[in-house]
Amino acid sequence: MTRPVITAFDWVPDFARGQVRDLRVRWILEEAGQAYDVRYLSQGAQKGAEHRARQPFGQVPTYQDGDLTLFESGAILLHVAERHGVLLPADPAGRARATEWLFAALNTVEPPIMDHAIATLFERDRPWSRPRLPAIEARIAERFGEVAARLGEREWYDGAFSIGDLMMVAVLRIMADSAQLAAHPTLVAYVERGTARPAFRRAIAAQLAGFTGALPAGYAQWAARGDCT
Repeated sequence: MTRPVITAFDWVPDFARGQVRDLRVRWILEEAGQAYDVRYLSQGAQKGAEHRARQPFGQVPTYQDGDLTLFESGAILLHVAERHGVLLPADPAGRARATEWLFAALNTVEPPIMDHAIATLFERDRPWSRPRLPAIEARIAERFGEVAARLGEREWYDGAFSIGDLMMVAVLRIMADSAQLAAHPTLVAYVERGTARPAFRRAIAAQLAGFTGALPAGYAQWAARGDCT
């Protein structure tokens, strides 16, 4: 049996290490006990024709298993969970709710967090970035309040740890050191529970160990893009 192959960068700046979204794919593969191989890309290679055949937008990660090639981290997580029977409840309603939280993390919680990253990192020198920050931070505060309210005092969002929790933890930890997250101790504890899982620890160690490439000549151009999904 062949092992699945994921794509990842061989170099990213320090602020992105531990955050590039191949981490999410590594994590669920670790939860599934599934060994995998990594095709490392130097910066710029993701925009070439070979990689675009796998990922039409020239981003990472991708996942290949036999004849199947997938992109988008959410789609990959859902496929791996279904294929290996992990992090999904057995009953249809429970599976639907776990999937619901997967999409909530990606479609509702993560967008303002990414807007914050764009304004404070990728486009911080642009004249429009600073004026946008108050509105972005207000949206983040609203979303964090909402997810904290729904979580309440529960350990996970709906019963056992699921793909919804994996993705929500991955999204929230982007702002692990922020005042917005610190304002919700239950969310801080939730992220800590998720990242304490052995599968997460193995996944992040593997990602960090893979950054062996050199700083690319086009670093400024890389910093202006968000080549991960």
